[in-house]
Amino acid sequence: MSVIDDVKQKTDIVEIIGQYVTLTKSGRTMRAPCPFHSEKKPSFFVYPDQQSWHCFGACNTGGDVFSFIMKKEGLDFADTLRLLAEKTGVVIPSHGATEADDQARDKIYEINQATTQYFHNLLLCNPAAEKARNYIKGRGLNEKVIADFQLGYCLPAWGSLKQYLLDKGFQETELLDAGLIIKAEASGKTHDRFRDHIIFPIMDERGRATGFGARVLDDSSPKYINSPQTRIFDKSGSLYGIHLARTAIRQQNLAVLVEGYMDVIVAHQYGFSNVVAPMGVAITEKQINYIKKITRNISLALDPDSAGEDAAMRCVIFENTLDVDLKVITLPAGQDPDEVIKADIKVWQAQVEKALPVIDFTLKVIAAKLDMKSSRGKTDLVNKILPIIADVKAGPRQYRYLTGLSLATGVEDRKLEAALASYKADRKVKAPRPTAMAKATRTISSNPVEEYILTILLKHPEMKEKFEGVSCDYFENSENRALFELCQSAVGLPVVESIDPVIREHLDILLQRELHGEDLVARIEQCKLTLKKRYLLSLAHKQSFTREPEDNSIDSGTILANTDELNNIFKSGIKGK
Repeated sequence: MSVIDDVKQKTDIVEIIGQYVTLTKSGRTMRAPCPFHSEKKPSFFVYPDQQSWHCFGACNTGGDVFSFIMKKEGLDFADTLRLLAEKTGVVIPSHGATEADDQARDKIYEINQATTQYFHNLLLCNPAAEKARNYIKGRGLNEKVIADFQLGYCLPAWGSLKQYLLDKGFQETELLDAGLIIKAEASGKTHDRFRDHIIFPIMDERGRATGFGARVLDDSSPKYINSPQTRIFDKSGSLYGIHLARTAIRQQNLAVLVEGYMDVIVAHQYGFSNVVAPMGVAITEKQINYIKKITRNISLALDPDSAGEDAAMRCVIFENTLDVDLKVITLPAGQDPDEVIKADIKVWQAQVEKALPVIDFTLKVIAAKLDMKSSRGKTDLVNKILPIIADVKAGPRQYRYLTGLSLATGVEDRKLEAALASYKADRKVKAPRPTAMAKATRTISSNPVEEYILTILLKHPEMKEKFEGVSCDYFENSENRALFELCQSAVGLPVVESIDPVIREHLDILLQRELHGEDLVARIEQCKLTLKKRYLLSLAHKQSFTREPEDNSIDSGTILANTDELNNIFKSGIKGK
């Protein structure tokens, strides 16, 4: 008999499903409102003889006890098998691990369970824990969440936990293996790791303590410490509160990630049970992959500081590589999630609902640190975001990223698409990244014809009359347009003091350029024709696509006139840049 068959044989489906929903007898079957969707008339049936279930309502599905647990708890088959095996006492053989390894792991689980109960009882009853109780009371935690999260306290003595566990029959080497005691290098003596700390047991999805987090009761540093890496504790793969949040995450189809233990506990106390936390500000691929088994919708509510912002922006890569939908919840300045929730739950709810897609958040944060009124600032933003977009598979997400970048910079989608294609091509032939980006954004960051005209006007104001008939609309770059207007309206060189500092920087750059060649008049005419040709082409393109094809109100004569004028320009034999 296989392990699966053994578990099935020893599992009573009525008993298991009865832990989730109240079943009533109906002939030879059991009946209840479906636990997977809302309904008034019960359509969910359990068949004890066949050890199966079926929903005849909106779900219109069924299966055995495995499929029920997988659907209800959001687990894969392997995790479901382990869960039911533990309930029935069936031992699952390990592959690639020795029996001694399995026993060592089981021993740490056993030690951690005893430690959790010991710390929790100290917090509730020991006089020495009064300071810890006052701290927890000051944070506004009620008795229920203290019990739900099994919060505890470790005494200040050097070996109180160690002695307690030794008296329970555990060995000192086992306590070291569990990371609960530390051996001093100099003396070789061991002592408790978490002395005089508030304890936060870290549970896996099955509610087993894998490790512990601990907080000091004063302002000393470090404020928080965690268990070291052990056979069962992996900080990079752990999510605080997942054992209590998993069902709510599945039901709401949303997981909210916060930064701290208290953020999670307070959120659950106020009814927001889909909240969990990574172990520290860093969010890892392991954690995202685990959440993805339950939901693909993840919102980040990290602390509103630079570390929190950086952590959120690093998650852009997860959205692309792991195929999840990531959003960022913007918190009021200076407030952590628990503070926002305690102050006004409606504010928290509103912020969750208004969460920004992670790419929009990234654009907003980076743009806030740049001068977005200048072409340089816009180019810098493109340089930072385009490599991210280059790693996104072509499709709706890449299009959404490009659209967001276009809105943030004012650069047309088609130019960004061309820059993206250029960057990908150079990266494919292994061009250095800065070189590839410079080539890709050249048409975005500068406009040689416009800048050449401006350089002539700035160094030779007497040539201004040669630019009669040149409209400001011919200039695509907003800085160039503004400078052209100034040059046209000024008598001689524009007064520097009257120029906006953003444009002044651009003006200084142009003044440093040299003009090569002798016949400036011929060059001016060439540039004028180039600008006009480009403008008319752009105008014709826009007129062609601003109305639906069936709209007969388009003035075709205008487009034809533009076309004739363009042909004349081309026939003139003057080539533009």
